Amino acid sequence: MKVIIVGAGVLGTMHAWQAVERGHEVVHLEREAEARGASVRNFGLVWVSGRAAGEELEVALRARELWERIGARVPGLWFRANGSLTLARTEAELAVAEAAVTMPDAAARGYRLLDPDEVRAVNPALRGRFLGGLHCTRDGAVESRVAQPALRAALEATGRYTFLPGREVREVVGSAAVRDDHGRLHQGDLVILCTGAWLGGLVRELAPDLPVRRVRLQMMQTDPLGETLTTSVADGDSFRYYPAFAGPRLDALRAGQPQPPVAAEHKMQLLMVQRKDGGLTVGDTHEYEQPFGFDVVEDPYEHVAAVAGELLGRPLPKIRRRWAGVYAQCVDTTRVVHRQQVADGAWLVTGPGGRGMTCSPAIAEATADAAGL
Repeated sequence: MKVIIVGAGVLGTMHAWQAVERGHEVVHLEREAEARGASVRNFGLVWVSGRAAGEELEVALRARELWERIGARVPGLWFRANGSLTLARTEAELAVAEAAVTMPDAAARGYRLLDPDEVRAVNPALRGRFLGGLHCTRDGAVESRVAQPALRAALEATGRYTFLPGREVREVVGSAAVRDDHGRLHQGDLVILCTGAWLGGLVRELAPDLPVRRVRLQMMQTDPLGETLTTSVADGDSFRYYPAFAGPRLDALRAGQPQPPVAAEHKMQLLMVQRKDGGLTVGDTHEYEQPFGFDVVEDPYEHVAAVAGELLGRPLPKIRRRWAGVYAQCVDTTRVVHRQQVADGAWLVTGPGGRGMTCSPAIAEATADAAGL
């Protein structure tokens, strides 16, 4: 079978991986020279720890398994099973962590509650002030800025994969073909559209009532830390953001410990992961109301820098890059992805939200099964 895939972000590339793995030929189109959206403007986290019990956790655990398997074959992904630490700085945050380790699926998530000395034994770079940490051994990370090119190189080596950048798809033709903005028709047996946060144009024509919204976030990256940050790191505000932690302890946290005004205004949590060059990617914010601002705002950067410095016990290295990104999220945030057959031989897959990097291998596997690949 010949599969036409539109969109070369991580979701589209993982669909290409699934198709080639199953013995099919892939033609992969991307409107930019390289993916430039949320797939490269993220932490590279394979984040199991905060996923909601049920389908979301099952998908994340399956994706974590697939990431490790693919990473063993594609070293350029720099997959590492580094785990994560969510650090509690207050008694209310620590209470949420304590409740988490009693959940029925705590073992599947790899949860352990650590005291400050145990936290520092796991991650010696954390020399700041905190009362303890929730360790999730199932979390991992990849190098997001190089993941797609590394995967494509492995796909090209099979001889059954063709990448065509600089081609914006304008039309789905018949049951399984697309026409690009060069006027070229690409005929296949199946079309899979993974267009990310690009929800206008062709996507709007094919799915005018798409139950997906766009979300904007701000992040930054520092100079090398000068030592190894052995795990990914989150602060206690991330308990508010991830659905796994819902319950009476989180309700008490929300009621008794308001976020600082900047964090509340920008819907913030701290996430921090070390890049291959030793620098730290740090964020993030969430903006839901459109139209989004075209500029980045400094106050959130100052907030996450201060929180990160408190956890590290020293100021962050010099900030070298700041950026904003936009991803697509299902309006019903309990849904892992929006997968819709928009023509006899064409599927649209979008809306994983902040789960895209984590869940993309398992989402692509499910699409391949549903489409009969």
